[in-house]
Amino acid sequence: MKVVITGSTGMVGKAVLLECLASHRVESVLIINRHPVNIQHPKLKEIIHRDFSDFSSLSDELAGYDACFYCMGISAFRMSEQDYSRITFDFTKAFAETFISASPDSVFIYVSGTGTDSSESGQVMWARVKGRVENRILTMGFKDAYAFRPGAIYPVKGVQSKTRLYNLIYKLMVPLYPLLKHLTPIIESDQLGQAMINVVLHPQDKKHLENKALIRLAESL
Repeated sequence: MKVVITGSTGMVGKAVLLECLASHRVESVLIINRHPVNIQHPKLKEIIHRDFSDFSSLSDELAGYDACFYCMGISAFRMSEQDYSRITFDFTKAFAETFISASPDSVFIYVSGTGTDSSESGQVMWARVKGRVENRILTMGFKDAYAFRPGAIYPVKGVQSKTRLYNLIYKLMVPLYPLLKHLTPIIESDQLGQAMINVVLHPQDKKHLENKALIRLAESL
Protein backbone atom coordinates (compact mmCIF):
# COMPACT_ATOMS: atom_id res chain seq x y z
CA MET A 1 0.00 0.00 0.00
CA LYS A 2 0.99 3.63 -0.48
CA VAL A 3 0.39 5.93 2.50
CA VAL A 4 0.56 9.61 3.41
CA ILE A 5 1.46 10.63 6.97
CA THR A 6 1.05 14.05 8.55
CA GLY A 7 2.58 15.07 11.86
CA SER A 8 5.60 12.79 11.57
CA THR A 9 7.77 15.20 13.58
CA GLY A 10 5.59 14.48 16.65
CA MET A 11 5.69 11.42 18.89
CA VAL A 12 2.71 9.59 17.41
CA GLY A 13 3.48 10.49 13.81
CA LYS A 14 7.13 9.51 14.20
CA ALA A 15 6.13 6.13 15.64
CA VAL A 16 3.68 5.54 12.80
CA LEU A 17 6.30 6.52 10.24
CA LEU A 18 8.86 4.06 11.64
CA GLU A 19 6.34 1.21 11.53
CA CYS A 20 5.40 2.01 7.94
CA LEU A 21 9.03 2.11 6.84
CA ALA A 22 9.64 -1.26 8.54
CA SER A 23 6.53 -2.95 7.12
CA HIS A 24 6.73 -5.04 3.96
CA ARG A 25 3.05 -4.24 3.43
CA VAL A 26 3.80 -0.54 2.89
CA GLU A 27 5.28 0.16 -0.52
CA SER A 28 5.89 3.89 -0.20
CA VAL A 29 5.40 6.70 2.30
CA LEU A 30 4.83 10.40 1.68
CA ILE A 31 5.20 12.69 4.69
CA ILE A 32 4.05 16.30 4.76
CA ASN A 33 5.61 18.55 7.38
CA ARG A 34 6.51 22.14 8.10
CA HIS A 35 10.01 21.07 9.15
CA PRO A 36 12.21 18.15 8.01
CA VAL A 37 11.97 14.90 9.94
CA ASN A 38 15.61 14.07 9.09
CA ILE A 39 15.05 10.43 8.14
CA GLN A 40 16.37 8.93 4.93
CA HIS A 41 14.80 5.76 3.50
CA PRO A 42 14.38 4.34 -0.03
CA LYS A 43 10.60 4.32 0.17
CA LEU A 44 10.22 7.70 1.90
CA LYS A 45 9.40 11.03 0.26
CA GLU A 46 9.04 14.25 2.23
CA ILE A 47 7.31 17.48 1.25
CA ILE A 48 7.87 20.64 3.27
CA HIS A 49 4.65 22.64 3.19
CA ARG A 50 4.30 25.88 5.14
CA ASP A 51 0.63 26.84 4.74
CA PHE A 52 -1.53 24.21 6.44
CA SER A 53 -4.70 26.17 5.68
CA ASP A 54 -4.39 25.35 1.97
CA PHE A 55 -3.11 22.13 0.42
CA SER A 56 -4.49 22.65 -3.07
CA SER A 57 -0.99 23.04 -4.51
CA LEU A 58 -0.24 19.45 -3.44
CA SER A 59 -3.18 17.88 -5.28
CA ASP A 60 -1.01 16.13 -7.88
CA GLU A 61 1.43 14.91 -5.22
CA LEU A 62 -1.42 13.38 -3.20
CA ALA A 63 -2.92 11.39 -6.07
CA GLY A 64 -2.94 7.59 -6.08
CA TYR A 65 -2.56 6.87 -2.37
CA ASP A 66 -4.33 4.10 -0.48
CA ALA A 67 -4.45 5.74 2.94
CA CYS A 68 -3.72 8.80 5.02
CA PHE A 69 -2.55 8.51 8.63
CA TYR A 70 -3.37 11.95 9.98
CA CYS A 71 -1.26 12.29 13.13
CA MET A 72 -0.88 16.06 13.29
CA GLY A 73 -2.18 17.63 16.45
CA ILE A 74 -1.52 20.16 19.20
CA SER A 75 -2.27 20.49 22.89
CA ALA A 76 -5.20 22.71 23.79
CA PHE A 77 -3.40 23.92 26.94
CA ARG A 78 -3.81 27.70 27.29
CA MET A 79 -5.31 28.03 23.81
CA SER A 80 -8.54 29.78 22.92
CA GLU A 81 -11.21 27.72 21.23
CA GLN A 82 -10.86 29.84 18.10
CA ASP A 83 -7.11 29.21 17.80
CA TYR A 84 -7.41 25.54 18.70
CA SER A 85 -10.21 25.06 16.18
CA ARG A 86 -8.19 26.70 13.45
CA ILE A 87 -5.32 24.24 13.85
CA THR A 88 -7.34 21.16 14.80
CA PHE A 89 -10.44 21.50 12.63
CA ASP A 90 -9.65 23.93 9.81
CA PHE A 91 -6.23 22.48 8.95
CA THR A 92 -7.52 18.90 9.05
CA LYS A 93 -10.53 19.78 6.90
CA ALA A 94 -8.34 21.57 4.36
CA PHE A 95 -6.03 18.59 4.05
CA ALA A 96 -8.80 15.98 3.94
CA GLU A 97 -10.69 17.82 1.21
CA THR A 98 -7.60 17.98 -1.00
CA PHE A 99 -6.68 14.38 -0.23
CA ILE A 100 -10.10 12.88 -1.01
CA SER A 101 -10.21 14.81 -4.28
CA ALA A 102 -6.77 13.49 -5.26
CA SER A 103 -7.21 9.94 -3.87
CA PRO A 104 -10.95 9.25 -3.67
CA ASP A 105 -10.58 5.48 -3.22
CA SER A 106 -8.62 5.84 0.03
CA VAL A 107 -8.84 5.22 3.78
CA PHE A 108 -8.44 8.14 6.19
CA ILE A 109 -7.38 7.60 9.79
CA TYR A 110 -7.58 10.58 12.13
CA VAL A 111 -5.70 10.42 15.44
CA SER A 112 -8.08 11.88 17.99
CA GLY A 113 -8.06 11.02 21.69
CA THR A 114 -10.00 9.22 24.37
CA GLY A 115 -12.76 11.41 25.78
CA THR A 116 -13.54 13.07 22.46
CA ASP A 117 -17.11 14.42 22.35
CA SER A 118 -19.01 13.23 19.29
CA SER A 119 -22.00 15.38 20.26
CA GLU A 120 -19.83 18.51 19.80
CA SER A 121 -21.75 20.11 22.67
CA GLY A 122 -19.97 19.11 25.86
CA GLN A 123 -18.19 21.39 28.31
CA VAL A 124 -14.63 20.34 27.45
CA MET A 125 -13.36 22.54 24.63
CA TRP A 126 -10.79 20.22 23.04
CA ALA A 127 -13.22 17.29 23.14
CA ARG A 128 -15.89 19.30 21.31
CA VAL A 129 -13.45 20.41 18.62
CA LYS A 130 -12.02 16.94 18.05
CA GLY A 131 -15.57 15.58 17.94
CA ARG A 132 -16.33 18.01 15.15
CA VAL A 133 -13.23 16.84 13.27
CA GLU A 134 -14.16 13.18 13.69
CA ASN A 135 -17.71 13.77 12.49
CA ARG A 136 -16.46 15.64 9.45
CA ILE A 137 -13.91 12.99 8.47
CA LEU A 138 -16.28 10.07 8.95
CA THR A 139 -18.91 11.61 6.68
CA MET A 140 -16.73 12.97 3.86
CA GLY A 141 -17.10 9.94 1.60
CA PHE A 142 -13.75 8.18 1.91
CA LYS A 143 -13.73 4.49 1.00
CA ASP A 144 -13.32 4.00 4.74
CA ALA A 145 -12.47 6.25 7.68
CA TYR A 146 -11.64 5.86 11.36
CA ALA A 147 -11.12 7.95 14.46
CA PHE A 148 -8.33 6.48 16.56
CA ARG A 149 -8.82 7.53 20.19
CA PRO A 150 -5.69 6.48 22.07
CA GLY A 151 -5.54 7.16 25.78
CA ALA A 152 -2.29 6.37 27.59
CA ILE A 153 0.56 5.91 25.09
CA TYR A 154 3.95 4.46 26.05
CA PRO A 155 6.78 5.49 23.68
CA VAL A 156 9.11 2.75 22.46
CA LYS A 157 11.90 2.33 19.88
CA GLY A 158 13.50 5.65 20.79
CA VAL A 159 10.42 7.75 20.03
CA GLN A 160 10.06 10.80 22.28
CA SER A 161 7.51 13.50 22.93
CA LYS A 162 8.29 17.11 22.00
CA THR A 163 7.11 18.09 25.49
CA ARG A 164 9.80 17.86 28.19
CA LEU A 165 7.25 17.28 30.95
CA TYR A 166 5.80 14.29 29.12
CA ASN A 167 9.28 12.83 28.61
CA LEU A 168 9.91 13.16 32.34
CA ILE A 169 6.64 11.39 33.09
CA TYR A 170 7.55 8.59 30.68
CA LYS A 171 10.91 8.14 32.41
CA LEU A 172 9.19 7.93 35.80
CA MET A 173 6.80 5.34 34.37
CA VAL A 174 9.56 2.91 33.34
CA PRO A 175 9.80 0.93 36.63
CA LEU A 176 6.02 1.00 37.07
CA TYR A 177 5.13 0.15 33.47
CA PRO A 178 4.66 -3.64 33.89
CA LEU A 179 2.22 -3.01 36.75
CA LEU A 180 0.41 -0.14 35.02
CA LYS A 181 -0.02 -2.23 31.89
CA HIS A 182 -1.96 -4.81 33.89
CA LEU A 183 -4.14 -2.18 35.54
CA THR A 184 -5.12 -0.15 32.48
CA PRO A 185 -4.90 -0.56 28.70
CA ILE A 186 -1.72 1.29 27.70
CA ILE A 187 -0.86 1.21 24.02
CA GLU A 188 2.77 1.29 22.95
CA SER A 189 3.63 3.83 20.27
CA ASP A 190 4.62 1.21 17.69
CA GLN A 191 1.27 -0.54 18.14
CA LEU A 192 -0.49 2.58 16.86
CA GLY A 193 1.39 2.28 13.57
CA GLN A 194 0.68 -1.44 13.37
CA ALA A 195 -3.01 -0.84 14.03
CA MET A 196 -3.18 1.76 11.25
CA ILE A 197 -1.62 -0.57 8.71
CA ASN A 198 -3.88 -3.42 9.77
CA VAL A 199 -7.12 -1.42 9.66
CA VAL A 200 -6.47 -0.41 6.04
CA LEU A 201 -6.05 -4.05 5.05
CA HIS A 202 -8.76 -5.41 7.35
CA PRO A 203 -11.71 -2.99 7.63
CA GLN A 204 -13.53 -2.76 10.97
CA ASP A 205 -17.23 -2.21 11.63
CA LYS A 206 -16.52 0.10 14.53
CA LYS A 207 -15.15 3.49 13.44
CA HIS A 208 -14.17 4.96 16.82
CA LEU A 209 -11.33 2.84 18.22
CA GLU A 210 -9.82 3.25 21.69
CA ASN A 211 -6.84 1.57 23.35
CA LYS A 212 -8.26 -1.91 23.90
CA ALA A 213 -9.51 -2.17 20.32
CA LEU A 214 -6.31 -0.62 18.94
CA ILE A 215 -4.11 -3.08 20.82
CA ARG A 216 -6.19 -6.02 19.54
CA LEU A 217 -5.97 -4.62 16.03
CA ALA A 218 -2.19 -4.20 16.29
CA GLU A 219 -1.81 -7.78 17.46
CA SER A 220 -4.30 -9.26 14.99
CA LEU A 221 -1.67 -10.26 12.42
